Amino acid sequence: MARPRQFDEDRAVEAAMRAFWAAGYEATSTEDLCAATGLGRSSVYNTFRSKRDLFGRALRRYAEAKDADTMEVLESDLPTREKVRTLMWRAVEPDPDDPAGCLVVNSLVELGPRDPETAAWLRRNYDLRFEALRAAIDRGRRSGEIDPGKDPAALAHFVIATIGGMRVAARGGAGRDVLEAIARTALDAL
Repeated sequence: MARPRQFDEDRAVEAAMRAFWAAGYEATSTEDLCAATGLGRSSVYNTFRSKRDLFGRALRRYAEAKDADTMEVLESDLPTREKVRTLMWRAVEPDPDDPAGCLVVNSLVELGPRDPETAAWLRRNYDLRFEALRAAIDRGRRSGEIDPGKDPAALAHFVIATIGGMRVAARGGAGRDVLEAIARTALDAL
């Protein structure tokens, strides 16, 4: 008879997510995952089948949480520019307990060129965020908050690229002053 699991699988995925976020997929070893989750090697593999499986679950968990926060902002009653500012300021003032950067952006840079399955999932995730942001910008354009001559799709791509670039800059050591200057410059483009 199999022994019952003695750990919280959700907590293990959360811990693994933070390990992958901090170091990246390739640099996170099985030993790192065991240390982060508090699980033995056999428990990691019996529960998650492989490092790749655990990474996929961790990436989805990260994206679902971040996307839910983003959708909450985009669907709020805030003016359009304030919605975009709120999203950008999350890159200017990230949670100090979080690793630098963004697990989605980090994964896209690290795995996108050579992992078709992860790249396809990341494209679908991008499309979801893009469409929500494009729709919010379009509503702002129709209400007069955004210049009617601006292309909502182009602005949505620009905002997503800017936030991603800010996350990369932060991972590279850029300070708050640099990130704030990038955000303010981008907001002027709306």
